[in-house]
Amino acid sequence: MADRLFTVREAREVLETVRPIAEEMVRRRRVLRELEEEHEALATVAAGNGHGFDPRSAASRMEAIQREQTGLAECVSRIQAAGVQVKDLDSGLLDFPSERDGDIVLLCWRVGEPQIGWWHTADEGFAGRKPLAD
Repeated sequence: MADRLFTVREAREVLETVRPIAEEMVRRRRVLRELEEEHEALATVAAGNGHGFDPRSAASRMEAIQREQTGLAECVSRIQAAGVQVKDLDSGLLDFPSERDGDIVLLCWRVGEPQIGWWHTADEGFAGRKPLAD
């Protein structure tokens, strides 16, 4: 059972607070992926003959990776502290536990959508989203 259940109205109000955090989370996740790819490329160079390997660049990338990981974790914690479930870091998919006809369901939103307009059961997940009837 969820710690908090939202009405549609409450979820939409909370969304106004968590939306910018979710947008930051998606941005940080994208930057983190890019940094990790660059770091892997540097590791490949280092594992080879080492020609062109710059240890300062590698250290700088590791610091940036750690900074993004910390920021990403903080975003997730802030969203979860509001009672909202983070389902996907890449797309910013969030679920707001709610009740519908006596059953626990999830009001569904992701970064880029104008408002919470979908719901699904826990078993159905994102693929089973249905539109909310306002």
